[in-house]
Amino acid sequence: MDIDVIDDATLSDDVTLTNHSLSGEPAVERPRASLREALAAASPRINPRKGTWQSAVIHGSVTALWLLLFARAFFLHGALAWSTGIAYVLYDTLLLAFVTWKTLPLIRRSLPARRPVEAAKLPSMGVIVAAHNEAAVLPVTLAALLRQTHGPAQIVIADDGSTAGTRDLLTGRFGLTEPAQGELSAPSSRYPNLYWLRVPHGGKALALNAAIEVMTTETVMTVDADTLLADNATLAMRAAFAQSPKLVAASGILVPVCNRTASGRVFQWFQNYEYMRNFIARFAWMRADSLLLVSGAFASFRREALVAVGGFDAQCLVEDYELIHRLRRYSVDRDLGWDVRVVGDAHAQTEAPATLGAFLRQRRRWFAGFLQTQYWNRDMTGNARYGTLGRLMLPVKAFDTMQPIYGLTAFALLLGFVFGGHGPIVVSIFSVIGLKTAIDLAFYVWSIHLYRRWTGLTHGTSLPMAVAAAIAEPFTFQLLRHTGAALGWLQFLRGGKAWGTQHRSGLVGATQTEQPLSTH
Repeated sequence: MDIDVIDDATLSDDVTLTNHSLSGEPAVERPRASLREALAAASPRINPRKGTWQSAVIHGSVTALWLLLFARAFFLHGALAWSTGIAYVLYDTLLLAFVTWKTLPLIRRSLPARRPVEAAKLPSMGVIVAAHNEAAVLPVTLAALLRQTHGPAQIVIADDGSTAGTRDLLTGRFGLTEPAQGELSAPSSRYPNLYWLRVPHGGKALALNAAIEVMTTETVMTVDADTLLADNATLAMRAAFAQSPKLVAASGILVPVCNRTASGRVFQWFQNYEYMRNFIARFAWMRADSLLLVSGAFASFRREALVAVGGFDAQCLVEDYELIHRLRRYSVDRDLGWDVRVVGDAHAQTEAPATLGAFLRQRRRWFAGFLQTQYWNRDMTGNARYGTLGRLMLPVKAFDTMQPIYGLTAFALLLGFVFGGHGPIVVSIFSVIGLKTAIDLAFYVWSIHLYRRWTGLTHGTSLPMAVAAAIAEPFTFQLLRHTGAALGWLQFLRGGKAWGTQHRSGLVGATQTEQPLSTH
């Protein structure tokens, strides 16, 4: 979403949400400070935790190893001169082996096995659509929400200071009455579960928090204004929470959609298979009780847990990722046993970057926010108190902070050897690259097979196209990802907080051409 992040100090303490409650009755005034107080108590950004020697050793070793391996390039011969690249290849291969091992249970089932849940036992769900000048895509998103099977009791459009066409759209097409700033509207005259919340422009996180405070449902789903839910998505999420009392956060399956330009088709091709592999990896980390990433574009939370940890943090560039760390920390500190999961039968399409500039801006922000979160939670890395999360997942994330630097260094060294006339070294390097490509091909085929069985989604899962992507990716899309991450390092070091602007047309185009979420 095209929203900037602002400082906490820019939020006025006297902003209250009055007007109507979500049931249509006058609401009791609730100062926004309540969530801020909970955030201050739970956030390691505001209340820094004391670092540990394990964390210092792990993070320091990742950087020291890179320096050592880079230096070896000038003193060794053969493939060992490319030690930086070999380390990169070994690390990635070990991760693929871990994911393969943890996803073996998917072989035995074709779709998530769920016991039917009676409608009366489903937890109530409210949906928040945070939007800033999203009039072009809101009709598509809201239409999908309004036709949900056993859909949400409440849909709140958290209008983050929109100025371009949003008012006319919501009053004219959706039957809403414009509320005062900081207040919630009456229910729509056409859709009784639809509401409009106007807040001063302050960023996505603050808009979400404003809506969380007035929600009355047991669970809350966040949906970006450029995300199109499958018709049974909210039902699948509600069933997941009904069957798992300890579940506090859940991610659905997202399918990227780009506009139909030439560059858009190329970026969708790569991102489509990237998203598939990523969700298979999330399943693996979920089985290790270490999942840290849910996609805020389509995620659900137990509202009570959200309130307990203070909602979303406006200071983070990836507020959804940071929130899961806080939920995990809060759970361990109080021995609550909270769980975070991926719901394989909850599906949605979301707008994805279709140009080089948009892609690099997105990946720059994602990686800068990842570095923010990693830094704030560095005391958890290597900390056995946090179980597998502390002993395995966060050390992996520590290496991930430097992975793009390893990758770009390896590529630069390869170019240096090629143009420097080091033929024997180049032959050795390409032998390693060839072996890694074969491993990647096998994993591509494996992950797509499991993805089909787990989610039931078949559209865009062509195996020949996946093989082509696996072959082309190392020297194209992968380098772009690493470049975006390197830019993220610069943004993190400079303290930049701007999201950047994204232009959207892919989601609207997809609905006009009737591109469905196909299943078996």
